[in-house]
This record gives sequence, structure tokens and C-alpha cells, in this order.
Amino acid sequence: MNLEKTLFDTYGFTSFRPGQKEVIEKILGGQDVIALLPTGMGKSMCYQLPAHLMEGSVLVVSPLLSLMQDQVAQLKKMGEKSVAAINSFLDPAERSNILHNLNTYRFIFISPEMLVQPYIKNKLMGLNISLLVADEAHCISQWGFDFRPDYLRIAEIMPALGHPRVLALTATATAKVTEEIKQYLKLSEPFIYTHPMDRKNIAYDIKKFENGKEKLEWLSTFVAANKGPGIIYAGTRKKSQELSNLLSLSGIRTAFYHGGMEHQDRIFVQQQFQNGELEWVCSTNAFGMGVHIPDIGHVIHFQVPTSIEGYVQEVGRAGRNGDPALATLLYAAGDEDLLANLVLDDLPTNHEIREVYQNEGDPAQLVDQGIVRETSLRVISYWKNHLSEQDTIIQIAQQKNEKIKQSAKIRKLINLESCVREYVLECFDQQLHIKPENCCINDHLNFADFLTHRETVDIQVLDTWESRLNAILPC
Repeated sequence: MNLEKTLFDTYGFTSFRPGQKEVIEKILGGQDVIALLPTGMGKSMCYQLPAHLMEGSVLVVSPLLSLMQDQVAQLKKMGEKSVAAINSFLDPAERSNILHNLNTYRFIFISPEMLVQPYIKNKLMGLNISLLVADEAHCISQWGFDFRPDYLRIAEIMPALGHPRVLALTATATAKVTEEIKQYLKLSEPFIYTHPMDRKNIAYDIKKFENGKEKLEWLSTFVAANKGPGIIYAGTRKKSQELSNLLSLSGIRTAFYHGGMEHQDRIFVQQQFQNGELEWVCSTNAFGMGVHIPDIGHVIHFQVPTSIEGYVQEVGRAGRNGDPALATLLYAAGDEDLLANLVLDDLPTNHEIREVYQNEGDPAQLVDQGIVRETSLRVISYWKNHLSEQDTIIQIAQQKNEKIKQSAKIRKLINLESCVREYVLECFDQQLHIKPENCCINDHLNFADFLTHRETVDIQVLDTWESRLNAILPC
């Protein structure tokens, strides 16, 4: 079988990117695969090409609606018509039409919540699923930085689908996370492909400030003087909105993005960014997976990320076209307090666990009453089907301890005096063999290679920063 010919005839590419062919050959040979490929290495081709060489459909489980919509749009852009997405945002008529014609689709994207709904499950059971893809597979692992309990449901559907071949894809996974992906998906002897995760065109910068006001002054000046496109990551939804509003006042084309927005609003912001209508997006980590914009030149972390894994995932949005890109982490005294809060904020408290276990009615009422957070309910509901109340408390405590360990790595990163790139790779049990010319702030970094200055700067706008900073602070 000439895979290069199939690649060219189907997608117009003359060669594979590193890792793609090895993964595809194993899939076509009938083997399960876990593939760790850095952002920008073309993970989606690992299931797109096999779909044209196997009978039946490819079922792609995707953790985010924005990611799912982006993948569907990319396939349609390449001329693929036999693709559909099943998620909660379909209106009844659309869902009915898709489900009625489900056997006609080569690619079926689905959210984990929809995957186990009885009616959907019965429809899928009637199909020939040749390959099941767990996209962003680190979400499966409770030790991963972005654990999603709903993602554990993938294993529940496997017997009903006749145990198809499995492809688990991720850009960021430690050995511990990889082992848990294997365990939860019940993969006995999968082929594991691990590509060196270093993106040599991305340089690492860390800037330290005495306080939040200095940090904000640097950000506003940098963005006013340098063109995008770029992403500014904030630790909270409120801060992403504040930063966007502040930059917008200076005439910067920017918008905020976070998980609390309506789905259509998020899609609109992403489309504006992709079309070049926005220069900068101020976002929480919700603007990460599924962002496929090749010319992002800057990723700025305004607030400290909660894990190395999340940091690498977000930094990986930059430089997908291979051009030089700069990742800048901003730190001000006192940021440790925010880090400590963010690290544990998305995990249930013991009080929430007890409330859900002791509730005899609809647990969703606990969310409506403000007793339990929605994210906490999702986590507790999964473990309630598998563990006792006390065992769930122990389980969550273990996850909290792991998150604390992850945050400790970030603290070390901030105070690092040695090579940042080497340290990041060591966190993933990898070694740096060749340093790029532009490496990191602690090694060698020529900022002129990354900055694209604006031709004009509105001095009147910049003169008003002091009043705006006072309005937005304290950070």
C-alpha cells in the first residue's frame, strides 16, 4: 500500500509529518495506538487518512464543542462532505436528520456526554465503527491537567461498538498519564508513539515584577507597541474580561474568551481571530484545545498557569506555521496566592461530596441552590457510580495532592536560573539534544527576532493608562 500516494491523492500533501506514517501503519495493521504528538504536528491526519482506507466510520470523541466544530470545519474545508457532529447544541431537526443518516458519514464527532445516551448509543451500535478516536486523550487521566470525568465514559461504550481499534491522541502527557490512558481505555498492548515535544521555533521568556500594577503596565505597553496575532492567558474569567476591556480602550482589536460565555459567542470570537479581525484574545485556558491558527506569534501568560502540562498546551498555540514565536510568562509578587486558589478550585470540596451523596432527589437542584458547583457535580456524579462516599473523598484528596505537586513545578519554573527549555522537557521525561539559537531568557534570546512593531502608536491613548490601571487594580 502506497500511503504517500493516498496522502497526495486525498489531501494534496506530498509527505507525512514525523510520526504520522508510523501511527497510520499501526492502525491499518489492526493495532491500538497511543500517540503523543506536539501541537502543530498534524494529529488529525492520523485518523483522517485511515478513514479512506478502512470500511465503516471513524468515531471521534472530542472534549470541547469548540474543538469539535473546528475539526468539522477543517474537514469540510478540505472537501470532506461525509462528516457530522453530535452534540448538545444541535436543534431537534438537525439531530434527527444526522441520526437518521448516521451510516452515511465517514467521520462522526461526538461529545462524551452524548456518547452514552441510550438513544445515541443504540444508533451507534448499528454502525460499523472501524476506529474510535479519543482526541485530547490526557482528559481521560485523573492525573492529567485537564481531567474530564465524562471522558471516562469512552470505555463504557466500547463493548457496544464491538471493540473497534482505538487511537488516543494528545500533545501533552507524562508517563503516568499515558499509563492511565492505557488503563481506562482497556488497551492491552497498544503501540505508543512519543515524539519529542520540543518546538524549537518557540522561545521562552519569564518576566518578574514587583506588583500587579507594573505587570499590567508592561502588558499594555507591549501590546500597544507590537502587532499580533497573540493570546493573553488569564487565570480567571473576570481577569480575561478586564484585560480585554482595558486593551480595547487603546484601540487594540481584542476580545475576551472563557467557558462562561454562550457557545455561539465563543465561536464568534474564534472565527474573528481566525479571520484576522482580532489581534489579541484575552482568555482563560478554555481557549486552548482546538485553536488551529497558524500565525500566532505571541502567547502571554498574564497570570501563572497551574501546571507544566497546561502551560505547554497553551504555549503550543504559537508558531504552528514554523515561524519564530515567543512565549512570555509574567509573574508579580503575590501571584502564589492566586496559584494556590486556582489549583484546587475545580475540584469538589468534602462538603460538596457529602451533599451529593446524601441528596435523595435531583442532584441538579443542588447546583440551582448554590450548594454545589456544576463542575463539582460532574466529578462527584461519576465517582458516585463507582465508589462509596468515603472512597470518593479519598480519591479527590489524591487528585488535590497531585495538583499541588503540579503547581510546585510551576513555582520552580518561575525561579529557574538554568535553561527553561531543558526544564520543561525534563518534566515530561525528555531530554534536550540541540538548543535552538533563540532558546530562553536564561540562555539566549534575541527579542528582535519575535517582535513586529506597529508603524504608529496613539500617544494620546497611552497617556491615559495611569487612570485605567487605577480603575482595574488591584489585580
